[in-house]
Amino acid sequence: MQLFERKLESEFRKALITWYLEEKRDLPWRRTSNPYHIWVSEVMLQQTRVETVIPYYERFIEKFPTLADLAAAKEEDVLKLWEGLGYYSRARNLQSGVKEVVEEYGSRIPKNRKDISQLKGVGPYTAGAVLSIAFGVPEHAVDGNVMRVLSRILLIEEDIAIPKTRKIFEEVVMALIDKEDPSSFNQGLMELGATICTPRPNCLLCPVRDFCTAFHEGKQEELPVKSKKAKTKTVPILSIAIRNINGKWLLRQRPSKGLLANMWEFPMVENTSGSIEEIVKAELDLDIRSITPLTDFRHVFSHLTWEVKSYLAVTEDRAPEGFEFFSEEEVEALPKAVPVMKIWDEVKNPMIT
Repeated sequence: MQLFERKLESEFRKALITWYLEEKRDLPWRRTSNPYHIWVSEVMLQQTRVETVIPYYERFIEKFPTLADLAAAKEEDVLKLWEGLGYYSRARNLQSGVKEVVEEYGSRIPKNRKDISQLKGVGPYTAGAVLSIAFGVPEHAVDGNVMRVLSRILLIEEDIAIPKTRKIFEEVVMALIDKEDPSSFNQGLMELGATICTPRPNCLLCPVRDFCTAFHEGKQEELPVKSKKAKTKTVPILSIAIRNINGKWLLRQRPSKGLLANMWEFPMVENTSGSIEEIVKAELDLDIRSITPLTDFRHVFSHLTWEVKSYLAVTEDRAPEGFEFFSEEEVEALPKAVPVMKIWDEVKNPMIT
C-alpha cells in the first residue's frame, strides 16, 4: 500500500520522528529498553491516563523488577499494587502472560508477533508496542490515538468503533512505518495523538500539518468517525460496611472470575426494596445494632454503571458464611477495588466512626 508519493512518505516519517525525539514527554518507561518493563507500562496505559499510571508503574517495577519476580508473586500482592488502577483483569492477565514467558520461553519475551500474541492478555496493540519499542521490530501498534491521527492525515472516514476498521489502520502503519526506527515512529504517532492531535486538535503546533488532508480540507474536527456506544446498563448497589463490637470489619472476596475478580469487598447487594435492617437480615442473616448513611456515588465500568449507596452498620453477630472479620490493618492490606476504597476512606473518617 502506497499512501503518499515515495518522497512525501519519507518526509512525513522524518518530520514525525524529528518532532518526537525533540518534544517527547519524559516518562519512566521511555528511559528503558527492558521489554518486560515496557510490557508492564503498555498494559497499565490501556484506558488509563499517563499521569495516573506513572506512580503505579514505578511502584510495580520496584516491587517486581524482573519477569521471575512477577511470575513468583502472590496474586493478592499483585492486585494490591494495582489497587485503584481499575480493570483488574489486566493485572491477572499480565501475571499469567509473564508466567508463560518464564516457563515456556526461558524468561525471554518472544520477538515475533505470532508467539508474543499467544501470551495471555497480549492483544495486537500490546504485541506491536513491545515489539517495536523494545526490540525495534517494524510492527504496527494501533490504538485510539493512532487511529485519530491517521484518520485525519489520510482522510480515512470509516467508523473506528467497528472492530474491522482497525485492520485498515494496521495496514496503513505497516505501509508508512520507519523500518530503521519503528520505535520512534510508533511512539511519535501515539504522542502526537495524546498531546496535539487530540479530539480538539491544536493544528498550529502539529509537526505533520503539511501532510494532513483533513486539515487542508477543514475536516480535522469531524474525524475520526466514531459511532456512539450503546447506553450502558445502570445497576443500583447497596454496600454496607459492617463492624463488630471488637472493631473488626466484615468483608468477602469476590469470585475468581468475572467483574473485579478476587478483589475484597464489604457486603454488597443489588439495591432492593425494604429497610437496610431487613435487607441485611435477608441477605446476611445478621442483626444490626445501628446504621449510619455514608457516601453515595456512581462508578462507571466499561459495560455498566453502579449507582452505589453505602452505609455503616454495627453488629454483635458472627461473620456469615463466605465472609470474614478483619482488623483495620488487615483491611488496609487487602486488595480492594475503587468503589470499596471510597467507602473505606469514608468509614475511616473519625467524624463518622
